[in-house]
Amino acid sequence: MGKGANLVPDEAEKSLSEETKIFKWSEIRQNKWIVIDNNVYDVSTFSKKHPGGKVILLNNVGQDATDAFTSFHKDMNKVEKYLKALKIGKVVPESDINQNEERKDELHKDFQQLRKLAEKMNLFKPSPWFYSLHFLQLIVLDLIGTYLIYKSGYENWFSYFIAVACLVTTQAQAGWLQHDLGHLSVFKSTKMNHFAHKVVICAIMGFSSDRWNNRHFKHHAKPNAIKKDPDIRFSYFYLLGKKLPEEVGKKKKGWLPYNLQQFYFFFTLPPSLIPILSAAETAIYLTRRKKFYEIMWIGIFSIRWYFMFVPILGIFATIKLLFLVRFFQSYWFIWSTQMSHLPMEVDYDQDLSWFRTQLITTCNVEQSAFNDWVSGHLNFQIEHHLFPTMPRHNLYKIAPHVKQLCEKYGIEYQCKTMSQATFDIYNCLKESGEIWYEAYNS
Repeated sequence: MGKGANLVPDEAEKSLSEETKIFKWSEIRQNKWIVIDNNVYDVSTFSKKHPGGKVILLNNVGQDATDAFTSFHKDMNKVEKYLKALKIGKVVPESDINQNEERKDELHKDFQQLRKLAEKMNLFKPSPWFYSLHFLQLIVLDLIGTYLIYKSGYENWFSYFIAVACLVTTQAQAGWLQHDLGHLSVFKSTKMNHFAHKVVICAIMGFSSDRWNNRHFKHHAKPNAIKKDPDIRFSYFYLLGKKLPEEVGKKKKGWLPYNLQQFYFFFTLPPSLIPILSAAETAIYLTRRKKFYEIMWIGIFSIRWYFMFVPILGIFATIKLLFLVRFFQSYWFIWSTQMSHLPMEVDYDQDLSWFRTQLITTCNVEQSAFNDWVSGHLNFQIEHHLFPTMPRHNLYKIAPHVKQLCEKYGIEYQCKTMSQATFDIYNCLKESGEIWYEAYNS
C-alpha cells in the first residue's frame, strides 16, 4: 500500500512525494497508464510484448488493475521483474472516486482479504487425482468411439450414434480441461500448464492455444463489456443487454429482425460457432500472425484423425464425422457457458471494482454431480471469474464466503436451476429484441 496508506489524501501525497513521483488520477487517465497496488506503470511500449496480448492491457489503462493483475498472474516473482522497469511513480491511496460505485476502495480491500482466505484454505492447490481421472476419461471415451467406428463404420447406425456421442463427449470434456490448463490451475509449474494446454487444445481438439489465450483473457478482464469483451461481439446478428439494442434502434439500424432473435439464435450461433466460425477464426489468426509452431501442434490432431478414421470411412466420411462431432460439441459449449453470461448485465465499461464487475456479469447454476460434470464446474461461474487460477474442484468451497461478501455490500448473488438458466437465454434475447424494436419504431 505504501507509507501513506493510513493518511488522508493530502497528508499521504505529501509523505509519498518525498520518496517518489506522485500522480493524480486525471493524469493517469489522460496518459493511459495502469495502476497496480497504488503503483503507476507506463505500459505503452510493453503492451506490444505482453504475453497475454496488447488489447487486454489497453482495456485497463487509466484504471486500477490490481485485482485483475493478481487474478491472472500465478508467478508473481517473474512478473515483478517486468514491473520494475515500467514503474514511473505512485498514486495517492484511496483517491480514486468513481461516480458509478460507492465504497469501491472498501470492497477492493475486502476482496483482497477474501483472496488471502482462499490461499490460507489451500484452494489454489490442484488435485492430481482429479485431473488424472479427467484426462483418463478423455482417453477412454476417444478409444471407445474409435473402436465402434472401426468395428461397424456406417453399417450399424446405433453403434455409429454411440461412437459420435463418445467423440462429442471427449471434445466437450477436453474443452473444460484445456480451459483449466489455460488458466494455469492444473500444475504448479506455469511451463507445464502451457505445454499440457497445447497437448489438449491443439493435439486433442484441433484448435489454437495462443488464440484461446488471446481471446479468453479479454473476456475475463472485462466480461460483458461492450467493445471490450470479444464473447459478446454479435452486433450484426444479435443484440444483447438493454443499452446496445436501444442505441442501435434509435439509429434506425437493423440488419436482422432482432425482435425475433430469441428464435433464430438457437439455429444459427450454436450449430456454427465451433465447426465454422471458430475453425475459420483459428485459421485466419494463425496465418496472419505466422504462428507456424501452433500450426504444427494442430497438425497432430489432423494426423491423429486421419489414421483413426480415414482407413475405415474414407476421407469425405471422416470430414462428415468431424463436422457432426463439432456440431453437437458447439451446442454443448454454448448451452453450458452462455446461460451464465447472456442474461446478465451488458454495458460499457464502468470501471467498477473487480468483485462487483464479476457479480453483475455472471451467475451460477445449482450444484449437482451432473451440473458439475456437464459444465466443467462452470456452474460456479461467479467464483471462477473472481479466482480464474483456482482449480475448479475447489470453487464450491469459496462460494459461501463470496455470498457473505455480497450480503455485506448489497450485491445480488444469482444462482439458478439448470432449467431456469436455460430459459433465461431465451428470455434475455427476447427482452433485448423488444427494446430494439421499440426504439427502432419510435
